[in-house]
Amino acid sequence: MSNTGKNYAASSVGDIQARGRVTLHNDLSLTGSEISINELPPGVGLPFLHSHKRNEEVYIVVKGKGRFQVDGDEFEVAEGSVVRVDPPGVRCITADAQSPIRYICIQTEAKSLVQFTEGDGVILETKPTWRK
Repeated sequence: MSNTGKNYAASSVGDIQARGRVTLHNDLSLTGSEISINELPPGVGLPFLHSHKRNEEVYIVVKGKGRFQVDGDEFEVAEGSVVRVDPPGVRCITADAQSPIRYICIQTEAKSLVQFTEGDGVILETKPTWRK
């Protein structure tokens, strides 16, 4: 599935388990964030620690469990866990030995958010096509 219009882009990521990692920057023509969907097999972790120059990252675990490391602190994560890491934070993630871990990683420039839903959203009088 792939749809684009004047004000949107929609895409299908397909089988995450088979692909392991999908970045959405190009598929969605992202301009304010980078989003990836990732899956690590049981007992597999990222083979490197990393940090960023400008971007904070938010990790959202959507399946499985594992361990997360930031600046030497290590802790368990599982489905429903959400972790935000500042740019200089040295980070890494690994899957539990018994199950894969699937997570979404969202990168945005740190301290760039000017407003969020309540301050930015505009509710219109028109109704969606499914609510006549």
